[in-house]
Amino acid sequence: RAPRPFHPPPTVMSGGRRNTSDGKLLPKSSPDTLPQSIGSKEWEKILNRRKISRKAIDAIVMNFFVVAGLKDVAKAFRKDSGLKPEVPLESMQDRMEIREEVFKGDIKRVIEKLNALNPEILKNQPDLDFMLQQQYFIELVREKGPDKIEECLDFARRELAPRAAENEQSLGEMERVMALLAFPDPANSAVGDLLSYDRREKVISALNTAILNSQSQSKDPKILKILRQLVFAQKQLQDKIGCQFPMLKDFKKSY
Repeated sequence: RAPRPFHPPPTVMSGGRRNTSDGKLLPKSSPDTLPQSIGSKEWEKILNRRKISRKAIDAIVMNFFVVAGLKDVAKAFRKDSGLKPEVPLESMQDRMEIREEVFKGDIKRVIEKLNALNPEILKNQPDLDFMLQQQYFIELVREKGPDKIEECLDFARRELAPRAAENEQSLGEMERVMALLAFPDPANSAVGDLLSYDRREKVISALNTAILNSQSQSKDPKILKILRQLVFAQKQLQDKIGCQFPMLKDFKKSY
């Protein structure tokens, strides 16, 4: 039986490049040959060589509009780009209507629409149910003001207290919304953020996620997954390979 041929291991040549057993150099893309640092101009040239089709970018944008429940924007973008969305835009109608009701402050209508869409959502998600009851109280304070304390307290006793008693964290959240009644001008108080636009956006986001999950759709837009991959890849390049390059740190400002 003939012995197996011996293949010597790759040897390191000057400059950090290796050669194989047949004397050929490994490609320049080998980690051994990466420069220690790359300047911004050179990095820009590298990025410009990576061509991404307009269709691929449009698909990512459309996906964001669909996941966010922005039906009218998605419809206009479909007309402008000629791109067909992954799901029928009609399926976004319920989420869009619920979003509008939250911005109107009509939480009672929100709960009715959500139960009509899928009664199991609130039944299986007590945290979301409690959030909506909190928002109902907040909108009551916004509409009636601290002068209607008795009406607000009655709602808190009937709806908030029983739910908060089951969870220590919920109890703390209830105490915070109840604090709105302690100030003559709640919007400019220490808990004024509860009456802000951002608070309503938070409720909309939670509702959107719950509805998408109930329909077996992804709750995260593709752009978010891409950004997570970018953060991971940058860290690998810097920590594992030791290459210094212009990292994207502020995603809002893109630098």
